[in-house]
Amino acid sequence: MKISVIGTGYVGLVQGVCFADTGNNVICMDIDKKKIRNLKRGSIPIYEPGLEELVKRNIKDGRLKFTAKLKEAVEKSKIIFLCLPTPQTEDGSADTTHVMEVSKKIAGFLNESKIIVSKSTVPVGTVEKIQGYFRQNGKHDVCVISNPEFLKEGTALQDSLKPDRIIIGTGDKNAAAVLAELYEPFVRTGNPVIVMDEKSAEMTKYAANSFLATKITFMNDLANLCEKVGADIESIRRGIGSDPRIGKSFLFAGIGYGGSCFPKDVKALVKTSAVHGHKLRILESVDRINEDQKKMIILKIKNHFKGELKGKAIAVWGVAFKPQTDDIREAPSAVIISSLLKEGAKVRVHDPAAMTNAKKVYGSKIKYSKSAYSALKGADALVVVTEWNEFRRLDLNSIKSLMKTPVIFDGRNIYDPDEVREAGFVYHGVGRKMQK
Repeated sequence: MKISVIGTGYVGLVQGVCFADTGNNVICMDIDKKKIRNLKRGSIPIYEPGLEELVKRNIKDGRLKFTAKLKEAVEKSKIIFLCLPTPQTEDGSADTTHVMEVSKKIAGFLNESKIIVSKSTVPVGTVEKIQGYFRQNGKHDVCVISNPEFLKEGTALQDSLKPDRIIIGTGDKNAAAVLAELYEPFVRTGNPVIVMDEKSAEMTKYAANSFLATKITFMNDLANLCEKVGADIESIRRGIGSDPRIGKSFLFAGIGYGGSCFPKDVKALVKTSAVHGHKLRILESVDRINEDQKKMIILKIKNHFKGELKGKAIAVWGVAFKPQTDDIREAPSAVIISSLLKEGAKVRVHDPAAMTNAKKVYGSKIKYSKSAYSALKGADALVVVTEWNEFRRLDLNSIKSLMKTPVIFDGRNIYDPDEVREAGFVYHGVGRKMQK
């Protein structure tokens, strides 16, 4: 099939490459000419394991091309995927300006009937608006479909090549059949292709992310109670996760969720509910509790040092909002680092992938260490913010010899409290039993 993908951000680039890798001819378009030049050379702008190799292979085989010209992308394709940003506005709603403006431009370049697929996360009713615009202004028949993405940063290739499900939102049976055929190589093991109306498809994306955010937040809130009553959240996680009605995923307590999806999508759905006169009270609480959770570890640090953080050297392991990505958007690290700096602490950070992005935000305000252990030299405390695998196995004797005072604030509960304490450290986790 001849496909164009408008927008080479995280979703657009990954999805376009995966379509090319299954034998389709794909043109990825972006207005950022520098990015397009780099992509043509096989240099990708994001950190995603395995993606660069796949880009280079499909460029070499001639199935994947890049352009900065929207007209070219539209005219040379039969299916057009809109993978455009919908950033959060000041009131929490999703900004669909990019989606609508590009749709209007596409209408002027139409040379035949097209299928236009909205892969961007957009408020309910956006596809209907786009379809209405084409109906009034397009020179050719256009079918606009909602096809939300469910990619996770760090595992995006696997999520795209082997999706749990494909959601197709359209009332047009022919268009639905075309999309089902396109996705057929990805669901050969039998995972479902679910066809529904456009509005339900748009809502499905928000509902999925909001429900997962709710699971995380429930565990974080419960962890805070565990600390007060003397229970252990890790034991509880194993206990409830064995119930198939609950499941094992998204039950790890920590210092809050971040990234480009959960925070934005929860707020956008809350805003949508308000616009329609309905309060989503659970999600309102989820958003509020998550913001509070990012601050909890700061309170523990301040309590440990009796409010005297000025001049303290604090090592921070992890800046990205999760492992296997360089994305620091809405990351808990932002709240933690900013709070430490405000208190007068000296912050040193290490992250396997996100150092470049961290430098763009913090500049010379913090120190950047080439390795996790070098960040610990003379440190008064270690704060673990992101659960990268390389942080999981500690040489406790080496760490203790490097640090000024052996104190660990484990924001992701990746260490055994008893083992760390027996080695002579003061250990603070999230919802773990306090040291007697």
